[in-house]
Amino acid sequence: MNGSTNVGVLGVGQTEYVTRRTDVTFPELVHEGATLALADAGLDMGQVDAVVFPLAPDALIGVGNGERWCVEALGAAGKPFMRVNNGGATGMSAVITAWTHIASGMFDVVLVAGADRVSESGSAQSVLNKMWDVGYERPVPLNTITMLALSAVRYMHAYGSDEVDMARVTVKNRAHAALNPKAHLRSPVTVEEVLASRTLAWPIKLGDACPSSTGAAGVVLVSERYARAHGLSPAWIRGVGQNTETYWMGDRVGPRRVADHGDADAQGTAFQRAYAQAGLTDPARQLDVAEIYAPFSSVELHVIEAAGLCARGEAPKRLARGDFALGSDGCVVNPSGGVLCSNPIAVTGVARVVEAASQVRGRAGAHQVPGARTAVASAIGGDHQFYSALVLSDHLEEIS
Repeated sequence: MNGSTNVGVLGVGQTEYVTRRTDVTFPELVHEGATLALADAGLDMGQVDAVVFPLAPDALIGVGNGERWCVEALGAAGKPFMRVNNGGATGMSAVITAWTHIASGMFDVVLVAGADRVSESGSAQSVLNKMWDVGYERPVPLNTITMLALSAVRYMHAYGSDEVDMARVTVKNRAHAALNPKAHLRSPVTVEEVLASRTLAWPIKLGDACPSSTGAAGVVLVSERYARAHGLSPAWIRGVGQNTETYWMGDRVGPRRVADHGDADAQGTAFQRAYAQAGLTDPARQLDVAEIYAPFSSVELHVIEAAGLCARGEAPKRLARGDFALGSDGCVVNPSGGVLCSNPIAVTGVARVVEAASQVRGRAGAHQVPGARTAVASAIGGDHQFYSALVLSDHLEEIS
């Protein structure tokens, strides 16, 4: 955005992700994530100019318009406050909204904070089924599992991949999550264990699927002006990109499809927009870390390719030889364990930014990628319909 103010991620925070929390109310959980992010930034709510609140479908927390329930818990009364909802992309859409608030010159310090309690919905997939057309697609019944099983089958047909390729994604991410004390699923698994897990919607098995997570996350964004005036060194947001896909599943899998459901071309456009703003021309070489949104193992295959980390159809072969894992050469994908190991839907995109920013600041702990300086984070929402990407770096100079 020409003439915009540079924006940095100064503070990040996230709770441990678990199946459920009975010790706090939802507003108290939101407060936890915000408090962690503010403490990391060295600020308090009195120094925050505005708040952006990510909240996915209300049914997942059981309270309509839950943002109203959380204003006082955040200490945000009297401040500009905006709710964002883009399904699974909600968290990153909220961060990009906060970035826009600051890049416009309107604010210097913006807090993004939220939470989710997915398991409390009783049946998250029943809730998510309601996003589809009532006459044609809801009765199938489509939900996020069956929708992405269709995508996995199309990818397998196009590129000759199989369930073992999907299982390798889970094995990699679980090994990474074992090093991340915040991750929900932290037990390493083998390819054989993934393949032996029960089928949810072929070829997706339980071992290929994300958990229903409870947890909170927050980030504090600041302007370059504010950072310079206070001698601060945030992770700089170098580029943002967003894109949308057709709503109709039939338009992705039929003979005259708008886009192929087996690929992630719309996500690829979001990546390219972020890369163009950041000045990245060779992401496979220039990126050290990719925290990408992939709630099922099959999704990671086509998002790796959409991110430009390898050619279309090559992700399975690259994963089989150990690429994209901690300790390998080149870009490491989901060193936190990713969405496959923690998915508090409303803040899953926030968590991707938390992890990417922590990596380029050298603060990711046991799952730190050595020498990481530039990272990309992504998110997907709706019926694989809303896409976003965000490039972060530890410096504002040209990315080499």
